[in-house]
Amino acid sequence: MLNELDVMDWGIVARAIHVLGVVIWIGSVWLVTTVLLPGMKEKSRANWVREFDAIEHRFAPQARIAVLLVLLSGLYMLYYYDLWDRFTQVEYWWMDLMIGVWVLFAALLFLVEPFIFRHIVHSGAGRAPEETLDLMLWLHRVMLALSLLAIFAAIGGSHGLF
Repeated sequence: MLNELDVMDWGIVARAIHVLGVVIWIGSVWLVTTVLLPGMKEKSRANWVREFDAIEHRFAPQARIAVLLVLLSGLYMLYYYDLWDRFTQVEYWWMDLMIGVWVLFAALLFLVEPFIFRHIVHSGAGRAPEETLDLMLWLHRVMLALSLLAIFAAIGGSHGLF
């Protein structure tokens, strides 16, 4: 008698984890970009910095976990379905876009945000609070746009649109 684990398609499990990770990650970016940061513009400098810190303190670990789940599940799918050669084929350009967006976000979440951006927010908010908040909003809008493009391209590309 076969064990249920022997017949389970782990590639489907990896894909489900991948999609959940992307939903949590990019959904959070959407919330920060379209709701939280614009709402900060209505607050005083001291209030928005304090509120941003409180939100970021809870949000960053969740975003890091989601980004790591996307990496691990994506690598597993590449291995499981043996998709490595797609990176050499032009018609799979959307896979390179997905990787590029992931690398950009990972660099921001794991390197820039904790070591550089936090300092910029605190020092910049003291000198130029509106300009600092505008910069944060602009960066989030760029990242959201790239993320949405990558999601559209990945879904379209994986279903034959391109």
